[in-house]
Amino acid sequence: MRLLIIDDEANIRKTTAVALEGMGHETAGAENSAAALKHLEGAHFDVAFLDLKLNTESGLELLPKLLKSSPHLDVVVFTAYASIENAVEAIRTGAVDYIPKPFTPEQIRQVLAKIVRRRKLEGRLADLESRLSTDSPTIDLSTAEPAVQKVYEVALKAAGTAATVMILGESGTGKTVLARTIHENSAQKENTFVTVSCPSLSKELLESELFGHIKGAYTGAVAETWGKVSLADGGTLFLDEIGDLPLEIQPKLLRLLQEREYERVGEAKTRKANVRVIAASNRNLEQAVKEGRFREDLFYRLNVISLRVPSLRERKADVAKIALNYLHFFSRQCAKKLEGFSPSAEQAMQNYSWPGNLRELRNVVERAVILTGETRVELDDLPENMSNPPHVATGTGILAGGPLSLEELENQHLRQVIAQTATMEEAAQILGIDPATLYRKRKKLGL
Repeated sequence: MRLLIIDDEANIRKTTAVALEGMGHETAGAENSAAALKHLEGAHFDVAFLDLKLNTESGLELLPKLLKSSPHLDVVVFTAYASIENAVEAIRTGAVDYIPKPFTPEQIRQVLAKIVRRRKLEGRLADLESRLSTDSPTIDLSTAEPAVQKVYEVALKAAGTAATVMILGESGTGKTVLARTIHENSAQKENTFVTVSCPSLSKELLESELFGHIKGAYTGAVAETWGKVSLADGGTLFLDEIGDLPLEIQPKLLRLLQEREYERVGEAKTRKANVRVIAASNRNLEQAVKEGRFREDLFYRLNVISLRVPSLRERKADVAKIALNYLHFFSRQCAKKLEGFSPSAEQAMQNYSWPGNLRELRNVVERAVILTGETRVELDDLPENMSNPPHVATGTGILAGGPLSLEELENQHLRQVIAQTATMEEAAQILGIDPATLYRKRKKLGL
């Protein structure tokens, strides 16, 4: 952490700094209120150690100014044995703890340990609140599909190690859920799980979101930030859709993975971060490496443990159970008592190809629960393309002979062939087209 020592005695500042730096922290010193506030204006600090008597100034009067300047600052007061009343008043004013003078390094260590524990609990609470606000059903990793069961088994084995994990699969297959499950079964489970969506921001903003920036690093950087890497320190950093990570940022991520080091945007100071990285992608990263859009060394560093999450059309045996789980969840939300699905509704869901995977299934069930006026979901409660099935279904799940345009039929076939082949070359050979043509079609589909 970065710690500010505010004391009018130079010897106290020096000895305290030596003790704190010996524990691995960064320190800065201030002899009066003006110097302390100037430090806070120019940089971020996690904790301030504040003497209640600063020569002719009162540390008690300075305390609210410190918190106003830096609301997330934890203030620990120094006090003589005779000024416990002042220490109590400081706690009431906003200090988190106090240390009597003279103090030992062990007393400082214990106070900082309490601050770290409290911050971890606050981070977990914020994470739980965020998850509750998403209104998600309970995660169920049981499956009737051997291929899916193998993925879960490997994931749980990898969770107990520090290995970097790569999760591959189409959009909507549950890659984020699997990443969070790995975190919750890891040694980092008491710390935060932080998600970065790589396609969501421009190169400049994504770099800042990842690594943070200092004030004035670029136009619009009116205040300094610490970034997701710092927030995930000690926990798990989940990089969603890593295939969209700009080439300019890839060397910096590689450095973080190899050396646990990074720098904030606009700052030359090297910082350390102990983060467990899990990455996910719906793209063929090996092809991206060949095409020069993804660094080969980064790919191999990320691909220590590789998991491919099957699409929903590859796990037909699980469709009914997953749909029923969604139905119970949305029934509670809508205050409805639904028994389940009619046989015809179940059959329609079983025959459907689910190009949107679990995300589409969730939406279909939520819609059906809202619309149904019966005690169970009927066929008519499902979307029209499911309640009026085409006449012919191929073995791969593509619905031929129904109300599909040629383009829609081709798109479904492309998705399935790509999902079921190991390389783009193999997929192109099956489809009977040139790999470059397949790449253009795949890009158009967003795969």
